Amino acid sequence: MSAMTTAERRGYQQITGDGGAMMVIACDQRGGMRTVLAKTPEEQAKISNEVLGLTKMDITAHLARHAGCVLVDPICAVPGLVDQGVLHRTTGLLIGIDASGFDTTPEGWRISNMVEGITARRVRELGGTGAKIMIYLRADVPGANEANMATLRRVIAEFAAEDLFLVVEFLTYALPGETPEDYASKIPALIEGGARLCLDAGSKVLKIPFPGTAAACANITAMCGGVPWAVLSAGVDHATFMGQVDTAMANGASGVIAGRSLWKDCISLDRAVTKHRLETIAVPRLREIQAVIARHFRG
Repeated sequence: MSAMTTAERRGYQQITGDGGAMMVIACDQRGGMRTVLAKTPEEQAKISNEVLGLTKMDITAHLARHAGCVLVDPICAVPGLVDQGVLHRTTGLLIGIDASGFDTTPEGWRISNMVEGITARRVRELGGTGAKIMIYLRADVPGANEANMATLRRVIAEFAAEDLFLVVEFLTYALPGETPEDYASKIPALIEGGARLCLDAGSKVLKIPFPGTAAACANITAMCGGVPWAVLSAGVDHATFMGQVDTAMANGASGVIAGRSLWKDCISLDRAVTKHRLETIAVPRLREIQAVIARHFRG
């Protein structure tokens, strides 16, 4: 497994809480955030990047200050989070470098794209503690992963050359003609296989979907060796995510990188409403997650 350098380890320390586990608030979504803020495609299209940036600033100010780190995109919220003093000095800053959406091949394979112009050096210039890359993987279809794995290897090499911390995320997806039941039955194997691909490419920290079972979580922990992995929320409701966090942490996960499960019921185009809901709904949810992490994590 790839060991962190001193600089990378320092970056990792800055995204963890006092107990040493990852607790990152993810709000790097753009399209997904628009769908929460407005019901119709026409209304969603009217929501500017500036409005999204203000929403992300509110999430950072009222929720992320209670966590170890916030994850934002490089388009809407930075460098304003830093330059306007929104980001608390003790809160780490991860910058997502993957572009919103994806391309699709004739076979139905998803091709991940990166935000143009966002290099490791640019992440550093924006004040980032490090970055996050997300790629789509189907571990059972090697041809589907060639382009995305080439992107991942290139980005890992670039961040290594800059000696800058990088979190690697992957998502799985259903192929054309695959029934929901067939796809669901494959999820543990797909996530285990995706983790293996990312580790073989040199990933040093993983952000992955809930693997589906306690056994799959344990298998990933064993596979990772000393490489820490965090479970993501994937937009499930809070109660569901709490169960997933409990299972993942009990079987070796090193923390949580959570977004919509915390704030999707809270954000509004009315910022006063957003701020109130973040304090009264999202913060208590975060505290519940932190309690589960503290119960299981041993460092």
